[in-house]
Amino acid sequence: MTDTPAPALDVRSDICWSDATSVTVLGRDLCTELIGQVDLGTFAFLLLTTRTPSEAEARLFNAALVSLVEHGITPNAMATRLTHLGAPESLQGAVAAGLLGLGTRFVGTIEGSAQYLAAGVAELGDAPTHADVAAAATRIVAGYRERGEHVPGVGHPIHTPVDPRAEVLLDLGLQLGFPDVAARLVRAVSAAAGEASGRALPVNVTGAIGACVVLLDLDWRIARGLGVIARTVGLVGHLREELAEPMATTLWRVTDDSASRHLHP
Repeated sequence: MTDTPAPALDVRSDICWSDATSVTVLGRDLCTELIGQVDLGTFAFLLLTTRTPSEAEARLFNAALVSLVEHGITPNAMATRLTHLGAPESLQGAVAAGLLGLGTRFVGTIEGSAQYLAAGVAELGDAPTHADVAAAATRIVAGYRERGEHVPGVGHPIHTPVDPRAEVLLDLGLQLGFPDVAARLVRAVSAAAGEASGRALPVNVTGAIGACVVLLDLDWRIARGLGVIARTVGLVGHLREELAEPMATTLWRVTDDSASRHLHP
């Protein structure tokens, strides 16, 4: 009885391959075409789109990343600092702990806003009227309200009535010559959501980044990845500060004392 060779595993990746003297990333030599030649944002854009960005695309993409790197002592930053307190040997574990909270309340709303904006822009075409955009926004908001869900990309607990990060990004897209439909639509969604709820719900930074995702022709299904890329940098920064000026022990002790105060004899 002869041994039958095992069939080759039928998988494929076109991202990268290497040999003894070179590494090739999407057809580009890492050492001669990328290292020292492109910045990190351009390299990230290449991996997300399989092409290098134009000058305008690179500026908008990098601006979107920069806008989301840091926002103070957020729940994500606290999770990172507290995890590092318990496992100081695992910087990557502490960063991962913070990233796990990038969901439908924090940062992850990029995905939801990018999804409805991509669909809305495709439906509206290149030159919709004001009435067309307003009607599309009303439908989008109505759909979320019928499902009992918050509309992604609008509203902020601190930045009201305007999120300055969002305005800078939306204005930058226009200054760089990108089409205006995505910006018009997200602003109309903000207005429709505010009218339906009776309170100010400005376009927030994740809504503006959702518009950038559409302008840059990124797949909305990886839009949350922009938040992951950006906030990873911020969380490493928090660990740098935690090592120099620790606060995690204070956060733990004060929280524990407050939570158990009613049990004190």
